[in-house]
Amino acid sequence: MTSTSINVPGVPGDGDLDAALRVVRAHLAPTPLVELRSPRGRGQMLAKLETLQPTGAFKVRGALAAVAAYHRRGGRIVTASAGNHGLGIAYAATLLGASATVVVPETASPAKVEALRSYDVELVLHGRSYDDAEDHALTLAARGGTFVSAYNDPHVVAGQATIVAELAEHLDGPATIVVPVGGGGLASGVSLAAKRSQLPITVIGVEAAASRAMSTAIGSGHVETVTVGDTIADGLAGNLGPDSITPHILRAAGTSIVAADEPDIRAAVTELALTAGLVVEGAGAVSIAAVRAGLIDDQDTVVVLLTGRNITASALSELTSAPKAGLP
Repeated sequence: MTSTSINVPGVPGDGDLDAALRVVRAHLAPTPLVELRSPRGRGQMLAKLETLQPTGAFKVRGALAAVAAYHRRGGRIVTASAGNHGLGIAYAATLLGASATVVVPETASPAKVEALRSYDVELVLHGRSYDDAEDHALTLAARGGTFVSAYNDPHVVAGQATIVAELAEHLDGPATIVVPVGGGGLASGVSLAAKRSQLPITVIGVEAAASRAMSTAIGSGHVETVTVGDTIADGLAGNLGPDSITPHILRAAGTSIVAADEPDIRAAVTELALTAGLVVEGAGAVSIAAVRAGLIDDQDTVVVLLTGRNITASALSELTSAPKAGLP
């Protein structure tokens, strides 16, 4: 696959982006775009509410695009995840009538396991860690199936790119899109779509400061193992696979990456809940955290992607009940 804008092996091309957009438009309603008060009180800040997706997170976009593409070829789709990607694949497979296996570690959250059981997919519990589950999923796929990575898959990347088409219907001038970054599937898709857009769009990725695998890979030109610390933005934490296409896409696109500190991420989750009435998980709130910390030039229009709502009630309660909860 090639792109007319970015020459990186494995990057989704224009045909893949168009196909993903058709699938997403056919099965998902556009998520709302609302105006929020900027934490720094400067330019206009808009928030894209991917929290309102049927699975609670943006990853259903990429899952739909990937399941639709691979289902046409026949065979079983296999993935490993007990989080938003697994739920996205389960939702898409059930919706499109595809055969799918989702492998989760035995230590996975019981709530997420129960959510996965509600879909018409094969659920396999294996191993004590995500790595164990992924190794088993790869083994199953090798016996006859297609493994779909949460981020390192061209159709997944193309599906995440569909956010830009929805945004373009509401923007009429320069804008900065601020995107959470873990494995980089969303940031890569947004960067590719921004290159194709007629609008002057700048894309900035935001990592959790406790997990900087993407910025390290972009800086060095290859994937390196980094130390990953504890963070409430657990959906962004972890290292990248050695064959990941996303660092190369982001590097070629010139997408800059900043890092949000833990106190700012926690404050962003709290502010969104208490002052905007929005339930957003830590990984979904890092864009607001970056604006709050002054890491984003917010004199013009800034679009923050609020990418998921799947935070536990106990974690949200702890944040919102803490002394001096919220932003000044």
